[in-house]
Amino acid sequence: MDAGGTLPGADVDDAEDRIVCHVDMDCFYASCERLREPGLRGEPVVVGMGYESGEPHGAVATASYEARASGVESAQPISQALDRLPRMARARDDPALDVDDAGYYRPVDLEYYREVADRIKAILRESAERIREVSVDEAYLDVTERTAWTTVDGRTLAEGYARHLKDRIAREVGVPASVGVAPNMSAAKVASDRDKPDGLVVVEPGDVQEFFAPLPVEAVHGVGPVTARELGELGIETAGDLAAADPGTLRDRFGERGRTLYDRARGHDDREVTPTGRPKSLARESALTEATAADDRKREVVAGLAADVADRAASKGALYRTIGIKVITPPYDVNTRERSLSGPVADADLVREVALDLLAEFSEETVRKLGVRVSNLQFDAAEQARLDGWNGAEGTDSSDGEAVSTDADGTDGQSSLTDFDA
Repeated sequence: MDAGGTLPGADVDDAEDRIVCHVDMDCFYASCERLREPGLRGEPVVVGMGYESGEPHGAVATASYEARASGVESAQPISQALDRLPRMARARDDPALDVDDAGYYRPVDLEYYREVADRIKAILRESAERIREVSVDEAYLDVTERTAWTTVDGRTLAEGYARHLKDRIAREVGVPASVGVAPNMSAAKVASDRDKPDGLVVVEPGDVQEFFAPLPVEAVHGVGPVTARELGELGIETAGDLAAADPGTLRDRFGERGRTLYDRARGHDDREVTPTGRPKSLARESALTEATAADDRKREVVAGLAADVADRAASKGALYRTIGIKVITPPYDVNTRERSLSGPVADADLVREVALDLLAEFSEETVRKLGVRVSNLQFDAAEQARLDGWNGAEGTDSSDGEAVSTDADGTDGQSSLTDFDA
């Protein structure tokens, strides 16, 4: 089969037989570092935002599965990660440390990661007519016209196509991907996460509701932490509970969205795979491993997130007029603050300074999740601008000083761009 070939039996017109692949690169930043340094394969690898080699500052952008086994997680301050997983160089020089309990730390190198991602996306674009690129390391593909659910020798053609796609990425780029295959986007995304790393999970038509049933209700697309909590008040804890609930009760509690969530829990998701346009904002947010009131930890995480967001804006040629933060306090109260600037800028130092200044309001608050966002984007400027005297900019509180509860889809804490209002 060639890269863009159509498999036998691919003449499928019924919308119920749609075939969606969700491609999710495994620990992408760490995988890229291993591609550059093959000696890191199989070793614990931590990639840090706002981190410089040999320094204890910054926050974890991603950790390999080997590093996670030592308790290192996304959004942890690098200082905390070092307590759980010392640097290999230090372990080799310190007889009190065991090299078997140490790992390798690398700073984020977005330019290199984008080069690798571009090679992956070239393969994806050859493999489907319709593709939705969610982030640098994640995409949905509608491959209905390329393959089929027909079973041959005990395996669907769709599974064979997905395996071919995985193998191409591994062979031609050299990084692992997990792929979920299903008749809709919701199920495909959950399937890709089911057997990480380097997994392939197929959910055939008619099996989606059974596949979802035992999963936490948050697995249903559109159910964020706040909605999950409200569903829990109704005794709905799993997707199966949601599928078995009274749709009238759900509609009364959540409006028409309640019926949509009910349908998705029963395997129905009619969203089509469509390309994304230019973003209205760029954001990075991560849940803390444990809720904390320690101001130094909060500032370290926000500084790392700010560096990542600013780098991403620069990579897209985006200027921004607004810089904001998101602070989630227990149980799940969402507070957002933002500052409008007098003109569009592209200034990483400014993003960090404004974000930390806005964070000062929450210096004594216990926090469970933090985020940084730039918005009011402008893409048509030929050169980046720099704004001096930003201290005179007028700050605005988007929540009017009150704690606001809202839903937000979770991220894997690595590289996803998310809108605070998603």
